[in-house]
Parts: sequence; C-alpha cells; structure tokens
Amino acid sequence: MNLYHSALDAERVTRRLLRGLDVSALCRSYLHALPGRSAVTSVMYFSAVAHHRESRRPGTVTRQVAYFKALEATGVQLHLGHFKAKNQLCPLCGGGFVGWEEKETDVAIGARLLELICKDMCDTAVLVTGDTDLVPAIRAARRLDPTKDIVALQPYRRVNRELSRCADRALTIRVASYARHQLPEV
Repeated sequence: MNLYHSALDAERVTRRLLRGLDVSALCRSYLHALPGRSAVTSVMYFSAVAHHRESRRPGTVTRQVAYFKALEATGVQLHLGHFKAKNQLCPLCGGGFVGWEEKETDVAIGARLLELICKDMCDTAVLVTGDTDLVPAIRAARRLDPTKDIVALQPYRRVNRELSRCADRALTIRVASYARHQLPEV
C-alpha cells in the first residue's frame, strides 16, 4: 500500500498519472545499485483488494483487479491480504467512524523474507517498502543468515531512518523512476 500512496504523491509532483506502475521493470531498473552481478529471480507484490471503497468510488475494485492482472502478466507473483473494519474515534470531534486496515500484508512479506533466507533461495533480498513493521523480520533474517544482503528500496516520500539502519543497504525510488516504468495503457 505504501508504494501506491507514494505513486499518488509522485502524481501530485509530476501532474501525470503514475498508478500504472510496472513493478517488475521498476525493480529491475535498480539492479545496477546492488552488489555483484545481480539478477531478478522473482518479483512479489503484496496488497489487498479495497472492496470497502467500491460504494464511494464505483469501479475501484475493477480497476484494482485489472492492475493486479497486468502485474501478473509481467511475471509478478501476487499475494493478497484483506481489509478489516475498525471502529475509530475522531481526535477533533470525538465522533465515531469506521476505518479500514490492511491485514496480513506485512506479516506475509516478513514470512516470505524469512522463507527465502532459510531456504537459501536468494543472496540478496530487496524489500520495496518504507514500512518499519518489517524491521523485526529484517533483523530475524539477518540473525538467521548474516551472509545474505537485505536491501530496503524505499518509495518516494516513504523513506524511514530505522529501516535504512536495519537493512544492509537503503535506496530511494525517485519520482522519475515512476514515470519511466509505466505499464502500457492498453
């Protein structure tokens, strides 16, 4: 989700639609910044379908599912969590409202990272995130196999110092990268 919101921030700067991000091409474009002769063996995308937005923004689910299918067509492996309703209070007026939280996504990313490390399925793992919820998984992965490199590729305006310190290397996605790596409109 933070990659999507980062793309929205980049849209405000460029005044251009950037939500059709070709995640696989974006990831491959950062290979030059990794140690040795790196190659992408797989790209995994973790998200959830925003069914709760459909009543206020008709077509949301259709567009999101179409985007997921387009990502899969580029070879991206899709892993879906879900959204859960949560009662919340407005800090200004004290009124109650229902908010929505994406569930299982961060845990799924952390579990997959540990699986890759424990099964020796990679030399370098690159996490495209600015989310500190993944710091414990990164620390665990480094304890399990300190020979593996873990890179935090942090989305535009989602850079986090704690994540940068925890990873072996931290890179930042620039706005221009979003613009260069868009899926075809068709």
